[in-house]
Amino acid sequence: MEPQSLLRIEGLAALGIALGSYFTLDGPIWMLVVLALSPDLSMIGYLAGPRLGSLSYNIVHTYTLPLALGAFGFWADSRLALFIALIWAGHIGVDRAFGYGLKFESGFTDTHLSTQPAPLKPFTEDDR
Repeated sequence: MEPQSLLRIEGLAALGIALGSYFTLDGPIWMLVVLALSPDLSMIGYLAGPRLGSLSYNIVHTYTLPLALGAFGFWADSRLALFIALIWAGHIGVDRAFGYGLKFESGFTDTHLSTQPAPLKPFTEDDR
């Protein structure tokens, strides 16, 4: 199985866990609807160019921040923080499942889930 397929399956698993947890904790549907696409606001960084755009997108589209927020919510007994973290993680899971990966500075469509050319010329040349 290709790595891209495994990462898409991982995204589906993250989405399933996030949604299952959200509904188990009786998270409000309105909050899910309102916040489901909010991480995509990070694309505004692309207005300042591909370097800042990819940085802002990637920071918001890794699991690090929602996991930290979820841990804080658990520690502080804050259902709001837990709900936001689960929605955020679910959003990232959906992105991964549909093949929207972390962005390279070379362009919005160049992601860690798309096929990238070898970075060094020696790896692309034939030794014959």
